[in-house]
Amino acid sequence: MKKVLVALIILLTVAAYAVGNYFVDYALKRGADLSPPEACMKIADPSLKEPPAPNFPSEDLTLTSFDGITLHAEKFTPAEKSGCWAILVHGYGRDGRFAYDYAEEYLKRGWNVLIPDLRAQGRSDGEYITMGKFESRDVYDWAQKISSEYPDAKIILHGVSMGGATVIMAGALNPDNLVAVIEDCGFTSAYEMFTAQIEKIFGLPEFPIMPCADFVCGMKTGTKISEAAPIEFVDKIKVPVLFIHGDADTLIPIEMMERLSEACTAPKEIFVVNGAGHADSKVKNPTAYFEKIFTFLTEVMQ
Repeated sequence: MKKVLVALIILLTVAAYAVGNYFVDYALKRGADLSPPEACMKIADPSLKEPPAPNFPSEDLTLTSFDGITLHAEKFTPAEKSGCWAILVHGYGRDGRFAYDYAEEYLKRGWNVLIPDLRAQGRSDGEYITMGKFESRDVYDWAQKISSEYPDAKIILHGVSMGGATVIMAGALNPDNLVAVIEDCGFTSAYEMFTAQIEKIFGLPEFPIMPCADFVCGMKTGTKISEAAPIEFVDKIKVPVLFIHGDADTLIPIEMMERLSEACTAPKEIFVVNGAGHADSKVKNPTAYFEKIFTFLTEVMQ
């Protein structure tokens, strides 16, 4: 009987690891050809193409992350010298090119723009996406790099989707010279978001998949899925925050933004775009979107 029990425990342990390992690789591991994780294909809009690069001088920058990964970013310079800096952070399974149209608006208004390729995406090294946990430290380091080279810089963080979650956690680290955070359709926690998606896409329950995946993710990446939780960090931000969300978002429901806003103790504003789906607020109403952002920033910079 004892041998049967031991064998059963071993079998269950192996099965649990196999389930968790499959999910982690499916959702977070980039392809051998540097393509996005397989799960990205289930979530991302396949018709979405990267916009053209802004017609402003650009430069490729590199940074070594806290854990030794080489990260890449593109810096764009406006027509006239400026001390204003926007770090634009892309979403899950994308790369910096998908922020080009956002960058164009900042550059036209005289802002310097830095667009990182987050780890395991675009030109940056790395095997696994960590849903904002390690990426937020990377964005913090990019902000610190700007501050060290331009001591009088005024820096804002603007992220969309996973980028929105990332800038919340980066903002909570309080980098030097940070003046504002703009969060567009970020999640409360990656664990909660993935739980909803496995139920929606595959019809599978949270247990045992998510606990197994959370444990295995910690083993393989150095951080758990559950640790990518902006809801646990947002109250540590000290600068004004603008929360943006579409009320037709079915991937990350507007209720997540409401919870993030409620937990935020810094000065904050909310901008809801009627009829906008996930990461679609700019597309749905670009004029209102950027008017709100730059009105908010004008007030912050005074």
